[in-house]
Amino acid sequence: MDVAQGLQGLVDEVRGSFGGEITTLRRDIHREPELGFDTEKTARKVLAALDGLPLEIETGVAQNGIVATLQGAGDGPTIALRADMDALPIHEETGLPFSSGTDGKMHACGHDGHTSMLVGAAKTLSQDSFRGRLNGKVKFVFQPAEEGGGGGRVMVEEGVAEGVDQIFALHLWPGLPFGTAATKAGPIMAAADKFEMEIKGTGGHGAMPHLSADAIVVAAQIATALQTLVSREVDPVQPAVVTIGEIGAGSAFNIIPETARMGGTVRTIDDDLRRRLPERMEQLAKGVARGMRADAELDYTFSYPVTRNDPEAAALALRVAASLFGEERAVETAHPSMGGEDFAFFLEKLPGAYVWLGIGDVSGLHTPQFQFDEEILPQGAALLTAIALEALSG
Repeated sequence: MDVAQGLQGLVDEVRGSFGGEITTLRRDIHREPELGFDTEKTARKVLAALDGLPLEIETGVAQNGIVATLQGAGDGPTIALRADMDALPIHEETGLPFSSGTDGKMHACGHDGHTSMLVGAAKTLSQDSFRGRLNGKVKFVFQPAEEGGGGGRVMVEEGVAEGVDQIFALHLWPGLPFGTAATKAGPIMAAADKFEMEIKGTGGHGAMPHLSADAIVVAAQIATALQTLVSREVDPVQPAVVTIGEIGAGSAFNIIPETARMGGTVRTIDDDLRRRLPERMEQLAKGVARGMRADAELDYTFSYPVTRNDPEAAALALRVAASLFGEERAVETAHPSMGGEDFAFFLEKLPGAYVWLGIGDVSGLHTPQFQFDEEILPQGAALLTAIALEALSG
């Protein structure tokens, strides 16, 4: 199929046919955010929205995930479209009329939008006029536990990738002009790993520090020293991040604690650097600690690998976006993000592409103020629809 033909007006068609439904679904999901694998209510909302469509539905995948399969008119390949369903442990401060009703939980990364857009694509492609243009199958994958739980890895382990020829996903993206699609061949998101470290000193009275090995002071020195791994041991043109996200110690203002604890994340693009950094972190931390009469123990977890796009799939997504939105709103991004994404587990098994969809100048992801213009929902649903049509054009 010529991507410039048959797609004009698709956004308007999705908006007119299903815009109200997917907006209502997004708000319903937003009101009741759920974390990790515990997305039972969200899954029920998705199933209700898919009810009556000509889909073969599998539930209970990765606990509360859903895989809904649409058979097209032909017997060609199978593609998958994936959306994440889980929220974040953040207290919402948007003031929206459909704000989270659960203290300390919020959809602050757009997953409510991703899920609703994928439902919109399922509804659109299930119509006879579109289904008849599919030479193959479409799997609509609704995944729990993207935010740190590795739901994508579990879905792959449970066979979701089997029999699939290509897979695509999109993510709402602050800072990118509204309605602009961006992606690239190769790495688009970093490997995202995590660590915890315990510093063991000797405690004592706050007035007599010379009789102690102050774990707080040692932790502060280690936190500073770890930054030299990026500034002095990593090639300056190679991206890497070492972030201390939490640190804690002590129980009273006049007591020097025996131990301190810190935790953080490491982000890399290069696989060799990813393997080397934990050893250097441990060597540096232990060296600093021992020089201050203390010790340090590192617990390092390799979490999400690099999200690496297949060149052909990325090119397909950009061609389709240019046809839908115009050439100026289909951008080949120059650099990957150092954010992490467990869609990477799918892309380790399958060719595919991860696409950013711009929502303009709004508060950043993972902030209490994050929100977006819901006009993006039919645009995202149309983009997923169009990718499926192009991939299965035969």
